[in-house]
Amino acid sequence: MAGTLEIRIDDRRPFAGGHAFDEVGAYERLTGRVLFAVDPLAQAQADVVDIGRAPRDPDGSVRFEADLMLLKPLGGGNRRVLFDYGNRGNKRALQFFNDAMHSNEPLTLDHAGNGFLMRRGYALAWLAWEGDILPGDGRMVLDVPVATDNGVAITGRVRTEIIVDKPSGPSMPLSGRLAAHSYPVASRDKRDAILTRRRYPYDTPEPVAASEWDFALEISGAGTEATTLERAIVPADGFIHYRPGFEPGWIYELIYTARDPKLMGLGHVAVRDFVSFVKYADGSGNPLAGIRQAYAWGRSQTGRCLRDFVYRGYNADAAGRRVFDGVMPHVSGAGRKWLNHRFASPIVSGGQQYEDHFNIADSFPFSYAWSVDHLTGREDAILKRPETDPLVFHTQTATEYWVRRGSLVHTDTLGHDLPQPATVRVYCWSSSQHSANPLLKAPAKGIGQNLSNTVATSMLFRALLDAMDRWATDGTKPPDSRFPMRADGTLVEYARWRRQFPTIPGVMVLAEPNALPLLDFGPDADRGILREPPVMVRGRNDPDGGPGLRYTVLVPAVDKDGNDIAGVRAPMVNAPLGTYTGWNPRSRGHGHGVQWKFEGSYIPFPETPAERLATGDPRLSVAERYSDWRGYVAAITRAAEELVAADLMLEEDVARCAAAAERWDPARHVVSIGGERE
Repeated sequence: MAGTLEIRIDDRRPFAGGHAFDEVGAYERLTGRVLFAVDPLAQAQADVVDIGRAPRDPDGSVRFEADLMLLKPLGGGNRRVLFDYGNRGNKRALQFFNDAMHSNEPLTLDHAGNGFLMRRGYALAWLAWEGDILPGDGRMVLDVPVATDNGVAITGRVRTEIIVDKPSGPSMPLSGRLAAHSYPVASRDKRDAILTRRRYPYDTPEPVAASEWDFALEISGAGTEATTLERAIVPADGFIHYRPGFEPGWIYELIYTARDPKLMGLGHVAVRDFVSFVKYADGSGNPLAGIRQAYAWGRSQTGRCLRDFVYRGYNADAAGRRVFDGVMPHVSGAGRKWLNHRFASPIVSGGQQYEDHFNIADSFPFSYAWSVDHLTGREDAILKRPETDPLVFHTQTATEYWVRRGSLVHTDTLGHDLPQPATVRVYCWSSSQHSANPLLKAPAKGIGQNLSNTVATSMLFRALLDAMDRWATDGTKPPDSRFPMRADGTLVEYARWRRQFPTIPGVMVLAEPNALPLLDFGPDADRGILREPPVMVRGRNDPDGGPGLRYTVLVPAVDKDGNDIAGVRAPMVNAPLGTYTGWNPRSRGHGHGVQWKFEGSYIPFPETPAERLATGDPRLSVAERYSDWRGYVAAITRAAEELVAADLMLEEDVARCAAAAERWDPARHVVSIGGERE
């Protein structure tokens, strides 16, 4: 029995009001659903955990459905499709490639931004791949079946962290995320569950008294009188009700027995079968018939998903044909494995310094190249199927080295440089942060101690997509990889980095990067059934409470300003107005001193020599670097032109960078020398 796929288009309308994008012309937007039916016994999806326990239709198929959106050039375009792995159900490619406003319902000319992808003639495709996303706010939803044991509910232990940045109400979903499906409790009897809280990840957990919480949901609304607000506590299988309310500065952890695991691994099957269909199928059922090349871009969570997709062999379709010609995982760090196991919660972030630190997401192999895990002796690689493996552009920022173990992408597990395959390029975007909003309004400060990193990098996406297309189409080699290395001293241990980083008045640095312990998820982990919580593996000389066995994680070396030396230095880094880091410590009351999620820092230079002397800042002032804002624009322009010469930036972006830098670029900086800020 062969698998089947049906694309159902429910809505078709002009995109951007029928605007013509240069010679490519107009686009249309198509929305609908894709209906899948696959053989649970076929080798093509044998990897999916619990597929043999999924319900089957009368012909023996497992069925599931996914939301779909396409932006299609009416004139055919360049016969290429860019597949955007929507991050937690959200569409992001237009935002980061086109400098457009973010929207999950892109339809207007504003949603096209600068029109880059349209001017190039790409078809854009979004397909839901994440089975725990709930409808709302235009998110893409994948409906997957629930596994049972011959009709009997399957149960298992689930662990959830709840962390809030501001005082929260008493009720939260068991998933810990408002937009995510929660696995319901097998029983609301709290004797089978454990709720604890702790200040820092490795603190001894404090038990929360059972009298303080329930599996319940608080609801409120108008009472019997118009002026009365009534509340009710309703028993609920998918919510926790904590009477005092969740507070910042605590990591709440709930471990409970859940039921009804979803087949999250079908997300890989959905992407594989859909992209294969639009790439290879002829006929009226294929809205993108004629596509010759397919590229995938995944950012953060979806970068991990893309790496796992390739590692597990899904870049070969059921007929053995290559699916994606090129893939571009961005800011995934070394993460990969976390989607395809029983009771998986795909919405959860990869292990960070403070949040979700005991996550299976970071598991060997970390690199595209073959290497040996020195802790287990295992040998493996992400790329190991040359007939169907795609070309790879792996891009990451400074943040991934500090929070997502980014060095393991290009080192072995002991931290030695690891040569990458000829089909791979790795680019570190120096001194930039995990999420760089192209339309940033002004430097902002959340619960971090510093302003968030403001380095603009979207111009690099555009140049690299052009380079990927040339590489996949006619073999034109892209720019060489650019990332820090042990061999030249630009990738270093934390202690050496600490000696390099300038002593800036009032600035706290992180105590260490986010180390990676070896975790044991139990004897059935290889079958996708995890033990929660996992056990930290310890060495013979490592007592309880010690750090356990760990993989070596390194960070980029910095110059005298504290900015990264190696990698691709965006114009704002080559012509800086401050120190830009991949880390930003949490403020007091929020996990003081530990990394704040994926945020980097912008630490402005002193504006004048007088300020530098008065504060004792070792960094040169802005006035000592640039004659005035015009000198700053000239420096930004030179830096941009250098990237153009290296094929890492497009000529059209030089003028954009220069324009953004005028009058000290008030949208990204806080310089006000001479009252010239507007």
